[in-house]
Amino acid sequence: MNGPLYMQTVNNKIIVGRPKRKGDGTLKDLARWLFENQTGFSFNLIALLFMTHFCMPKARPYTSKFFTLSYFNPNTGKYAAGFDDVYFMTFCIILLTGLRAGSMEHIFAPLGKVWGIAKRKDATRFSEQAWLFIYSGILWPLGLYIYYNSAYFLNMAELWTNWPDRELHALMKGYMLLQWAWWIQQVLVIHLESRRKDHWQMLTHHFVTIALISSAYYYHQTRVGNLILILMDVVDLFLPLAKCLKYLGFTTLCDYVFGLFMISWFIPRHIFFLQTCWSIYSDLPKALAGDCYKGIMDKLEGPFPKPAGWSHVLEPFTNPEGTVCFDDTIRYSFLFFLLALQVIILMWFVVIIRVATKVLKGGSAEDVRSDDEDEEEEEELEYEQVQQPAQPVKEEVGVEDLDLKGWERRAGVKRNTASTTSTTGVSLPGHSARKELLNRIGCEKQID
Repeated sequence: MNGPLYMQTVNNKIIVGRPKRKGDGTLKDLARWLFENQTGFSFNLIALLFMTHFCMPKARPYTSKFFTLSYFNPNTGKYAAGFDDVYFMTFCIILLTGLRAGSMEHIFAPLGKVWGIAKRKDATRFSEQAWLFIYSGILWPLGLYIYYNSAYFLNMAELWTNWPDRELHALMKGYMLLQWAWWIQQVLVIHLESRRKDHWQMLTHHFVTIALISSAYYYHQTRVGNLILILMDVVDLFLPLAKCLKYLGFTTLCDYVFGLFMISWFIPRHIFFLQTCWSIYSDLPKALAGDCYKGIMDKLEGPFPKPAGWSHVLEPFTNPEGTVCFDDTIRYSFLFFLLALQVIILMWFVVIIRVATKVLKGGSAEDVRSDDEDEEEEEELEYEQVQQPAQPVKEEVGVEDLDLKGWERRAGVKRNTASTTSTTGVSLPGHSARKELLNRIGCEKQID
């Protein structure tokens, strides 16, 4: 026999000796297949969509919704908001999934190999952070461009004027929908990546962010939505960069970028963000009287009193011409979710302060947010090309056909039971806790 133990061959036939994992079922196999084929699956879906669009003219009114903005008003040259925006968001989610998986596998991982990243886990983490840096490097400047060219640039009172502005320019609408799709896709991402110790905080953060973006979009508060997004997302320019530098071994440069990350975290997220929350509490009631409106922008009716019941609360999400109100209940709901977001990022900021204190004492910035499976041994990347003979034929055989002793004899493997027992049987007290502290936000290699 030759080859790995789990894929030995006899007479050009692979002996499949690994049993099926306990608990694996059809759904788990399907999920594993989707995970391993994200790039191909995503771009095949997109290709099928475009093929259907160009080859079936009768389907175009439906397929065009996936890659064009809906609710265009030719009288104003702007776009309204409505349920059909879900189609465009679905296209964005699939596209982002394909781009993420494809760039990680075919661009960032090979670059990591060239730059000397030797461990598979490090290469994966490097690819994840590089993709996040690229996305943020495109979307954050775009959001800043929209903010800089707006009437509410450095003027919070303008955030609340001319409400309800029921139509948006194409750039603002595309920006908001793409950001909304990004955060939905991030919910999928944190379940694809190795699970972190703060998985549930991350998941809560993502759901709160999705709720805020969707509400700001359909309640015509995209101005404040744009402002909050650029305040919250500026850190994604520095933290992914710091982590990439860590994996590449640039420890000193990583420490400097980590300092910029701390500044970009504290000032926008804990000063400007709270100023925005205060403006919602104090300035917004002065501009909006809590009245209701209905109709498209060039035929807007109102103001009129709030209707009875709760149907008007969900109507902006489904009907771009329906009733929309912004009373104290909705205002306090926005404030509740924004302050909940502030609590989550404050919890993370406490951890950042610990890391900064360690750096000031002469240590290096380390990421203590370790993976749940950090205790598992990291396997080295195998980059060498292995030439194989003719493609073997897989054949299920019984365990009696596995000549383990013969394989060990030819491969030169020597067993050392005492050494193995000693290595795997000793548990060092406090080792896991120390790893959790030292693997958080960091500029050195992971602690094994």
